[in-house]
Amino acid sequence: MASSKIQTPAYPSAARISDSDCYPQYTASLKCLEQFNSDKSKCQEHFDVYKECKKKEVCILAEGGSAGAQSKSVFVFMNREN
Repeated sequence: MASSKIQTPAYPSAARISDSDCYPQYTASLKCLEQFNSDKSKCQEHFDVYKECKKKEVCILAEGGSAGAQSKSVFVFMNREN
């Protein structure tokens, strides 16, 4: 008999990149890498734009605001890595 219990995601607090306000910058970075055969030096401007977007998103969330459907704790943690 199949269980009727609803399963929760493995990491319910983990944010999806597609929910981020910075998703367009993220995808532009990936497209650049594809276009230039993974030559990171040709895509640095895209990386910088994405990084700045993420910094702004972290600041908004740290101030108690809302940036897309992201989890505040995930972005604060990500910011500590840099």
